[in-house]
Amino acid sequence: MEPDHSHSSSTPASLRWKILRRVLRGRPSSNPGCIRLPKNLDFPEKSSEEIILDKVSRRTRNGFNLIPWHLVNEGVEDSVSLPKKDACFCYSLPLPNAPKLFLRQRWEDCVDLNDFKVCNRYDIDNTGLVCQWPSEDVLAYYSLSHLGRFRSKRVIELGSGYGLAGFVIAMVSEASEVVISDGNPQVVDYIQRNIDANIASFGGTTLKSMILHWDQFEFSDIFGTFDVIVASDCTFFKEFHKGLAQTIRCLLNENGPSEAILFSPKRGDSLEKFLVEVKDSGLQFTLTETYDTEILRRHKNNSHGNHSWPNYESDHCYPLLVNITR
Repeated sequence: MEPDHSHSSSTPASLRWKILRRVLRGRPSSNPGCIRLPKNLDFPEKSSEEIILDKVSRRTRNGFNLIPWHLVNEGVEDSVSLPKKDACFCYSLPLPNAPKLFLRQRWEDCVDLNDFKVCNRYDIDNTGLVCQWPSEDVLAYYSLSHLGRFRSKRVIELGSGYGLAGFVIAMVSEASEVVISDGNPQVVDYIQRNIDANIASFGGTTLKSMILHWDQFEFSDIFGTFDVIVASDCTFFKEFHKGLAQTIRCLLNENGPSEAILFSPKRGDSLEKFLVEVKDSGLQFTLTETYDTEILRRHKNNSHGNHSWPNYESDHCYPLLVNITR
């Protein structure tokens, strides 16, 4: 009789090692600099092993699905407007007469080795390049319900990734200026291309992209000039906590009311440790778990086994609202 390894091999750690092994042993890509990733949740015809492995991956394309979207170009080989690894997503903002938002993003399930070279060169992570993360969806949706907080204000999004929330604020809030920033120059290149693609939809709001590293305070020309700072899921890496807290303190407007609006899951003690840095930086904060009835409803639905998000765990997936002031 063969030994039963079902229990010993089903821990999250062992399953993640299986993901890595499958990536390294996977079929070669047509791009020699590309490592193929395992199939994602929204791909059919998966083996039982793939289904198990997906349950330990936090990556998802659906998330809370608060702002409807559809693919307008999947980056297939016969596409003439996008490279194969990219796709264009069309977001339909749930407001009367709101313009459509078109965002070009990575789509193909592979990692280019050049991504890691860029990360090493700038001492950054590449999570903003991977997908649109669920907390960004929550931040964008929350912003739609609180447009008055941005009207006529100068706004910056930190660690934006593809910047869904920043684009939404720029399109419909009548903010005076919105800056969408990230530390990864590849991500910022996507942001700028998406600004150019939607340029007619921002009305009187000025929208800019910016490379911004939280541990490098070389942005003295924007010190103390932002009325509102927004960010989502930026507290995952503990080594960046101090830099993020200091950046928020440096950027908040010193001459009037200003605030930072962050959405982050607990992720063990990660959020708690970040808030210690916030306090040590001389800032004030409030932490709110229940902040929107629709988001709470979807959270509870996911917690009870929503099949579209089988790896959902509150600690890792449900973002809490953090308000930070001077």
